Amino acid sequence: MSLARLKKFVTTMTRIADMASDDDTWLRAARPVLGELVAVDDWLPDAYAAPDKQYYRQYLLHCDPLERFSVVSFVWGPGQLTPIHDHTVWGLIGMLRGEEISTPYRAGMDGGIDISGEPTRLVPGQVEALSPREGDIHQVKNAFDDRVSISIHVYGGNIGAVRRHVFQADGTIKQFISGYSNGAVPNLWNQSLLGLSSDSTIRKRESASERVRHR
Repeated sequence: MSLARLKKFVTTMTRIADMASDDDTWLRAARPVLGELVAVDDWLPDAYAAPDKQYYRQYLLHCDPLERFSVVSFVWGPGQLTPIHDHTVWGLIGMLRGEEISTPYRAGMDGGIDISGEPTRLVPGQVEALSPREGDIHQVKNAFDDRVSISIHVYGGNIGAVRRHVFQADGTIKQFISGYSNGAVPNLWNQSLLGLSSDSTIRKRESASERVRHR
């Protein structure tokens, strides 16, 4: 298990953050980067892929120091689903393992909440975009009743600290702050954990050994 893929993703996203001026720029630039990350399922540590028997889990993998974006693994136990909710910031959902179904909603004329389109079934490697400007209210569920599904989400802010809303069928709207399921994030900066074995890394180690022998 190597964190090198996640570190590369975070580095690229940070560069995008330095140049992105609006949501459209973010979504256009970040979507293929997330697609590359979820195209291979060999990098997510087990601690951030563990399901809960009762609730879906939301593990923080990285939050930009300026809170311009955050990266989260959503782990769905068999049959688990979210309430109908919004995000208030742009988002990208990349399917890593299993499958999930996202159903879009909008506020109804009668004060309730209505389905606004066909459900989307995400499969591994697929990426879906969300934007408050185009509608970001949906409900998500694990497509399977007998296995775990995992998706990687990227949001335009520290999503665990953003005030959002849950929508009930009778039109009742409740504010919530989701928080995170974990207290520690993956260590992307310890080179020994990244699975790096490039020639340059080997040469640096050999040079260090030579310096020690000649002291």
